[in-house]
Amino acid sequence: MTAGRGGRGPCPARSVRPTPSVFRLNPLVLAALAPVAVLFAGSVAAPALAADANAAAPRTADTAAAEPTGGGTPGLLTPAQSCRIVDWNRAARSSQRPADDAGGDPRLFLEADSLSGETGVALRAEGQVQLRRGRLSLQAEQLEYRFSDDRVRASGGVQLWRDQDYYSGREIELDTERAEGYFIAPRYHFARTQASGGADRIDFLGKNRLSVLGATYSSCEVPEGETLPWQLSARRLRIDMDANEGLAEGGVLRFFGVPILAWPVLSFPVTGERKSGFLPPHIGIASTSGVELGLPYYWNIAPDQDATLTPVVSLKRGVAIEGEYRYLQDGWGGTVHGSLLPHDRIRDERRWALGWTHSGGLMRDWDYDWRLLRVSDDAYWTDSLRGADSLTPRLLESQGQLRQRRTLQLGSIGEVDQWLYARAQHWQVLQSTLASDAIVAPYQRAPQLGALWRSQHGSLIGSLQGELNQFTRVQDGLITGTRAHLLGDIGWQHRDGGWQLTPRLALNAAAYDTVQPMSDGRTRASRVIPTFSLDSGWNFDRATALFGRDLTQTLEPRLLYVRTPWRDLAALPNFDSARLDFNTNSLFSPNAFSGVDWVSEAEQLTLGVSSRFLDAGSGAQLATLGIAQRYVMREQQDAPDGRQPSTGFSDLFAVGSINAIPHWSLDTSVQYNADSQRVERSIGSVSYTPGPFRTVSLSHRLQRNASEQLALGWQWPLRGPTPQLAPSPAHNAAQAAADGMAAQRRSNGAGNGSQCEGTLYGVGRLDYSLRDKRVSGAIAGLEYDAGCWIGRVVAARQSTGSSAATTKLMIQLELVGLSRLGSNPLGVLKDNIPGYTLLRDPKADLGLAPGSPSGSSGVSTLP
Repeated sequence: MTAGRGGRGPCPARSVRPTPSVFRLNPLVLAALAPVAVLFAGSVAAPALAADANAAAPRTADTAAAEPTGGGTPGLLTPAQSCRIVDWNRAARSSQRPADDAGGDPRLFLEADSLSGETGVALRAEGQVQLRRGRLSLQAEQLEYRFSDDRVRASGGVQLWRDQDYYSGREIELDTERAEGYFIAPRYHFARTQASGGADRIDFLGKNRLSVLGATYSSCEVPEGETLPWQLSARRLRIDMDANEGLAEGGVLRFFGVPILAWPVLSFPVTGERKSGFLPPHIGIASTSGVELGLPYYWNIAPDQDATLTPVVSLKRGVAIEGEYRYLQDGWGGTVHGSLLPHDRIRDERRWALGWTHSGGLMRDWDYDWRLLRVSDDAYWTDSLRGADSLTPRLLESQGQLRQRRTLQLGSIGEVDQWLYARAQHWQVLQSTLASDAIVAPYQRAPQLGALWRSQHGSLIGSLQGELNQFTRVQDGLITGTRAHLLGDIGWQHRDGGWQLTPRLALNAAAYDTVQPMSDGRTRASRVIPTFSLDSGWNFDRATALFGRDLTQTLEPRLLYVRTPWRDLAALPNFDSARLDFNTNSLFSPNAFSGVDWVSEAEQLTLGVSSRFLDAGSGAQLATLGIAQRYVMREQQDAPDGRQPSTGFSDLFAVGSINAIPHWSLDTSVQYNADSQRVERSIGSVSYTPGPFRTVSLSHRLQRNASEQLALGWQWPLRGPTPQLAPSPAHNAAQAAADGMAAQRRSNGAGNGSQCEGTLYGVGRLDYSLRDKRVSGAIAGLEYDAGCWIGRVVAARQSTGSSAATTKLMIQLELVGLSRLGSNPLGVLKDNIPGYTLLRDPKADLGLAPGSPSGSSGVSTLP
């Protein structure tokens, strides 16, 4: 069996870069055993093992108490981590690390109670021996050093530091000229992964080759006699750095003593170079597919190409194959991914998905890209099959475009930014068999040709855009044709301190040539619609105080006048326009519609005012309140969508947010109809976050006569010690004393491990439709953080129709300092639970890299 590198991130030029999203034994081998092979290699080997530029400064026992011992969120003290993650300083606390006076000096520094021998020939040191050479520090009871072959032999409580890593053992002998020798019963502790391990013996077989017997690795630390929560072991390891190959024999990964992964022989890379081979399997469970098991194979084709092939077995649907191919050249690159289920046992048909993204550059200022996403049938998304991830799962877009952006110098006008573009856009609509769940697809554009120019000359601003579009239909019954349009505006910005005034004149012109006749029988038509607007705003502020707190309060009124004449647009086609939602942005927009085709008649005045409360010292925003309303000044004709606008005042729109109360935040927006004296639309949310990994949020959404929903999200510790904010220096001192007492109790046999208790968290989100009286979506799960391992069980239910839903169960075991096993629920939790905080550093919680064939499942190695 071969362990490859896969689940990669973005590629660099001419080389596909490996990322942490691979399963490998490097934490045990590359970061641990391989450096031992050249510990005494002197100035020749030292450059190959240069210290990590991001490595922390050397730590001592005096500073140990002030540092977190796990890989958790910065600024937090997680009790579970402090009792389970290996403590580098406690491991080495029995003897103080020698001062690193030598720095990078290749010369040898030797101190001892007794020194004997002949300089230039051999030296023998006894009693508290300390040897330093470059980044290497060694302590032992006895040490012999021969100058002729640069051979070192140390015995009796050997302790060795290299950078931030610590090693100990009974005896070590090494010929640094040929890098040959041995290390008896070594133990090692690594600061980077906060993990440790040991071996029966390490044999150095040359500068870049070694053999290790009885190797172990774990980030867990328990009292002597207890079983480690997890441990990786191998009967024998052979390392050949020149060949970029490691060979593990009899490898076993145990969880609380129970083997969960094993392999007779495993080959893996030992350097940063990629290597073809198998990746660990991933497991998924879904109501639509049952249990799924995939075994990815990574193929390192060339420095600028790679691929991953994954056979997948589904108990319900049968055998499928998934694949991803990545390529990168100078100036262009892309990814092709697909999934094929030759025979779906449930539907008795072939199912497939295909995606392709590509981007690149051409001549000066020109670039291009395209993306393709297609599936075999309409039910692909309801069956939750793999390979068709999209933000709009029922509306799959494929498009290609060519763009140029450059800056023109036009004499007295000055600089003009220019964009030229050509685009084609197509949609695949996944319709439901139920008429109530049907959706209307947007038009396809093939082609779309356009140009845009923007310029600002002093207070004068302007833009001009021209486009030609050919609209085709996805569904029958829609009118098709060509539209050419011109959008232009010119304005004058005047600013004077806290006041600004902007008069603006805009023009929307369009010409249509349709294939099918319009409602009035014509196939050609055109119209020109001008718009004049006058926008003004003020900004006032004053010092005030509230509840004994010094504040700065702002008052920011805004007034917008818009005049647009009516044009009869009822017979003209509508290719891309829709009415805007009623909110602050739409109230202060000259047009009530998006797109080009529909332009609303207007002679109206919009007035709004907002006020912010800022902390006088920090400037933090504690609260904001705003209100806006539109006044229609004269009776208007029917809007293009058939809605009859009324004169007078529009609905009142109000927004507000409060963050002044510690741990609490409140946000709300309300659309109020004064005529009916009721709320037409509202969104309100409140959240409570009293500390790390503790958050509860509740939101309510109402749209009168359409929908009303409640959403509850949470992340909360249910049992065990809970994280606290970073402790004070006084607390650190007390904790250091407590650590010393605990260590003494352990040495006296008093510790039984009962103090090492993990933390159980509940996580989830519940969406409930008050109108339909049903749960429209639900996520519920548990996370258990034991410090050196984290277990996650998350169930997610997604509505796929008015009476249909799919359920997924995601189970993940994260071995801190090594890998994640199982299906990854972190993306689901982060995207759906407001305020959710990862239990580990976000940099370590990336899951599989974008484009990975295993999607949200698989294994990733933590930094």
